[in-house]
Amino acid sequence: MNLEERNKKALELHKQWQGKISTEPKMTLQSRDDLANAYTPGVAAACMEIAHDTARVYDYTLKANTIAVVSDGSAVLGLGNIGPEAAMPVMEGKAALFKAFGGVNAFPICLDTQDVDEIVHTVELLAPTFGGVNLEDISAPRCFEIEQKLKERLNIPVFHDDQHGTAVVVLCGIINALRITKKQAAACRVVINGAGAAGVAIAKLLVQFGISDVIVCDSRGIVSSKSARLTPIKQQLLTYTNKEDKQGSLSDALVGADIFIGVSVAGALSADMVKSMNSDAIIFAIANPVPEIYPDEALAAGARIAATGRSDFPNQINNVIAFPGIFKGALEAHVARITDEMLLKAAHALANLVSDQELCETFIMPDPFDKRCAEAVAQAVKECAIA
Repeated sequence: MNLEERNKKALELHKQWQGKISTEPKMTLQSRDDLANAYTPGVAAACMEIAHDTARVYDYTLKANTIAVVSDGSAVLGLGNIGPEAAMPVMEGKAALFKAFGGVNAFPICLDTQDVDEIVHTVELLAPTFGGVNLEDISAPRCFEIEQKLKERLNIPVFHDDQHGTAVVVLCGIINALRITKKQAAACRVVINGAGAAGVAIAKLLVQFGISDVIVCDSRGIVSSKSARLTPIKQQLLTYTNKEDKQGSLSDALVGADIFIGVSVAGALSADMVKSMNSDAIIFAIANPVPEIYPDEALAAGARIAATGRSDFPNQINNVIAFPGIFKGALEAHVARITDEMLLKAAHALANLVSDQELCETFIMPDPFDKRCAEAVAQAVKECAIA
């Protein structure tokens, strides 16, 4: 099915569905006794228990297993700043994925503001209803500030999937790619093209994993102390990347590098750049729908392993193997924060799902439909919470 046919079919289905999720009662409401238990007068007993101890809300309401999927429509997929109404199909889809892959209830909250403080305040006001908040498709650098402020003000987990979910899945793939190439993390140089939400989070998690030689490039080249328009986020990025303060272009950065991770734009990586890298190079070209380089081009240029964000190529970097399980574990453990340690353990748990017998150049990631993914990630999160 080509793209035009796919779009036509998707439009027909969306019109038929009129929303990809719905609310359904868990109980029967067919008698007065049913009404008395689910609503008045019985519901008052649950209300008073919570009034005496607000923590009991987790025992008596959907807060125990329900999250908000919050977006302002400013960075939706690869479509850009298309607004909250146009973001709704994606947020509904995300909610459906949470339920289908992790058993987590989720509801889309699309906000008609792109002001940081208004978003933060609105989510604060909504927080009593939800057990967690998944930030989605909010443009950088505002997404960093929104996440940080919400983490400081709320006592429920706040997670920006575009940052941390992507980082977990990328690290999972890197762990298994290193198993194939036999390279040691501490000896590798990684070049990340894209200094937005995903690139910054990936860089941080890779350093915590043990890869100390990481260089991040933006549209102007290597992010260094001499970079023009050095934002606070990029200044912070330089505290743990580009330790030699190298300058130059993406081409310069890739000479002698072992791993390329692209969270940028179509066609950003050339075959000549791949050829300049070390042997057994690892290429993660995640730009969607058109990657930084197509896998066949990367492999022909000498790469050992190639991955993309697309489902029609091997080694898809797909966040769905991570985020449902992360929230499943966070909700079950009643954690107030999703920590870096949880993310690291989640990546290892996912990588371990690919057995030595299965592992090869075209199979470094668990399948998105592998039902073990959510449980393995949830267990990793819960183990961190207990430790």
